[in-house]
Amino acid sequence: MKRMLALVLTLAVALTVTPALAQDTLEKIKSSGAMTIGTRTGSPPFAYVNKDNQWVGFTIDLVEMLVKPEVEKAVGKPIKVEKKESTPPTRIPLLTSNSVDLIAGTMTDTPQRRESVDFSLTFFYTGAQFMVKKGSPIKSVNDIAGKRIASQQGSTNAKILREKYPQAQLREFPDQPAAFQALLQGQVDAYTNDGIQLYGLKAKAPTPGDWDVVGDFYSEEPYGMAMRKGDAKFKAAVDAGLKNGLESGKYFEIYEKWFGPKGELPYPMTPPVKAYLMKQIGK
Repeated sequence: MKRMLALVLTLAVALTVTPALAQDTLEKIKSSGAMTIGTRTGSPPFAYVNKDNQWVGFTIDLVEMLVKPEVEKAVGKPIKVEKKESTPPTRIPLLTSNSVDLIAGTMTDTPQRRESVDFSLTFFYTGAQFMVKKGSPIKSVNDIAGKRIASQQGSTNAKILREKYPQAQLREFPDQPAAFQALLQGQVDAYTNDGIQLYGLKAKAPTPGDWDVVGDFYSEEPYGMAMRKGDAKFKAAVDAGLKNGLESGKYFEIYEKWFGPKGELPYPMTPPVKAYLMKQIGK
C-alpha cells in the first residue's frame, strides 16, 4: 500500500512538472506570439525611455532588427517584441521566473553568471571607469581609498570594488539614475560603471561640462544577451541573429546609428574591439 501511494505521488509530481519543463522558450514565444525582453529605462544609448515616452536604444534595435527575424524563422510565424524593465538585481530572477525570455541591456558575461544563465555572442565590449565632478582628485582606481563610490547593486563593478578595493566606501544604489543623482547631489565622490554608460550619462546631464569620465579600464566588460540556461534552440536563434548582423554589416550600421559621429553618443569602435567581435564568428 505504501509503495502504491509513493508511486501515485511520484506520478502526480511528474504530471505537474512535465508541462513546464516541456515548454521551452521558442514554444512559449510561438504560443504567445511575443518575445518578452528585459531591458533598461535609463541607460542611454543602450536602452532608455526618450522624451516622447518611447523605449529606444542600441540593444532594442539589435533585438528588433537582428534577433527577432531569426526567432520568427525558428517559430514559423511573425512575433511581437514586448519589453519589461530590468535592473542588475532583478534581471536573472526575471529570466528564471519566466517573466522575460531575454535580457537585452548592459549585462556583462561573467563565469559566475554563466552558472545561472546562458549568454549570446558578445555584442559590445567596454570596461569600468569613474565619473567625477570636474577638478576631482580622483583620476583612477588608485585614488579611491576613503572616497565614497557609488555603484549599482548587483553589478560587476560593485563586486570588484568590494573584493579588490575594500579601502573605498562603496555605496550601492538600485539603478543608474539613482546612483547618478547621488553624484549630482554630492552624496558620493564618484560613480563607477562601464565607461560607455558613463559617457552616455554625461551626454544627458544638464551641464555635461561639469563632469569627467576618468581612469583606465579596471575591469573587462563584454556584454551579452542573457537567456535561461540550457535552452540550446533559443540560444542558437539569438546567436544566429547577431552572427548574421556581424557578417552582413547590419550590426555595424546599427552601431553607427547610436555611436557614430552623428549618433546619440559618439563612441568610435576601435580596431581591437572590432577584431574581438568578428573573431567570435571566425572572421
